[in-house]
Order: sequence, then structure tokens, then C-alpha cells
Amino acid sequence: MHDPVGLLLLGTVAFLLAGTIKGMVGLGLPTTAIGVMTLFIAPRTAIVLVLFPMILTNAWQVWRMGDIRAALMRYLPFALTLAVGVGLTSVLAASASDRLIYAILGGVIVLFVLVNLALRVPPLPERWDLAAQIGLGCVAGVMGGMTAVWAPPMAIYLTARQVDKDEFVRVTGLLIFLGSLPLAWGFVHTGQLTSELGFISLALVLPAMAGFAVGERLRNAMDQARFRKVFLWIFLALGLNLIRRAIFG
Repeated sequence: MHDPVGLLLLGTVAFLLAGTIKGMVGLGLPTTAIGVMTLFIAPRTAIVLVLFPMILTNAWQVWRMGDIRAALMRYLPFALTLAVGVGLTSVLAASASDRLIYAILGGVIVLFVLVNLALRVPPLPERWDLAAQIGLGCVAGVMGGMTAVWAPPMAIYLTARQVDKDEFVRVTGLLIFLGSLPLAWGFVHTGQLTSELGFISLALVLPAMAGFAVGERLRNAMDQARFRKVFLWIFLALGLNLIRRAIFG
């Protein structure tokens, strides 16, 4: 049994922070929210709670950026392999232990940090684009089905393709939105998305959107490079703590 009031209060704090980060840099909502909530609640519960805020904030992000059809056609191989991978993995991994989820989630968060903080991705030639979309889409799908976080392979691909800032924000929003739909199906199919958690997740859309609006305003008012480094180091600490919990309990 869950304490609905406690989950709502914890989720409100987590999603205000996560939405603010997403509004500033275009990524990081599920990573931040799950990383914070798993300090206090089971990972599977945190992953389910992120569902509706993830769907609706990314739908809003894509709508605001526009040019949706062209982006969908350009990145269709990635979107399809991601969707299939997320749907299948979310069903197959429904009985995974908390320790396994902690380990994978911690590894994904650490990889997210390394991609954004240290990794220098070489340019990807056009002739390898289709293979890269399918390969990294599959990796992202497995990650997403287990943890609801698939930013690292997506960021690696878009960085290798050297897309501009607007295209990066548009495509990340589109791919996270599209991947969220089979994730929702998987949660419903396996019974993880209960009516109680569903209502709480839906309520958490409000603090996520409020944080998103604050983050958009802060985007031009703060030193974004410094902010980005600070929150990535915080993410690294969260990821390493999850790995510690997976090993030592």
C-alpha cells in the first residue's frame, strides 16, 4: 500500500525541480524526478509516477517547437525501434528485482552524466545514419522499458549528427513522447499502473509544467553552462548512490 498524500508531496517537490531543469536544458525530467524519488520510495513506484508528466511535458515541448511531421519522418527508424523496445522490455521486466532496477537506473544516470559532461562524440557520416538510428533506438528501448530513462543513447545519436539546439530540443521531446506511449501500455498490461498511482501521476503534471515554465524563464537569465555542470554532478551522485544500493542493499 502507498501513502497517497506522501507520494503527492514527494512528487510535487521532485517534479518542480525536474520540470525546471527540463525547461532550462530540454532534457532531464524523468532522470531528475526518478533520481530524487528513489531516495525515499521503491524504484518501480517512482518509474510509474513519472509517466504522465513525461508524456504531457514532452507533448507540450514538441508542440511549442513545431515542424513535427518533418522531424518524425527524419527520425522514424529511431522512433519505431525505441517504441518496440520500450513496449517489450516494460512487459518482460515487470518481475525484475528492485536491486536490478537500482543497478540499471544508476548505470543509466551515470551514462547520462558522462555523455553530457565528458564524452566527445565523433561526427556520424550520413551513410551510417540508418544503422545508428536502429542500433541506438534498440538500446534506448531496453533502457526505457526498464527505467523510463533513455536520454543517453538519444543524446549520443543527436550529438553525433551535430544537430542545432532547436532541432535537439524538438527531437528529444518527440522521441521521449513517442517512447512514453508504449511504456504506458506496458505498465497497464502488467498491472503496475494502478488507478491510485495513475491519479497521482496525473496530478504531478501540474508541478512539472510549473517547473517547466520557471525553467524556460531562467534559461536566458542564468549562466546555463555553470548550471548544467552543477546539476550533472548532482546526477552523478544520485546514480552512484543507486549503484551502491544495488550492490549493498
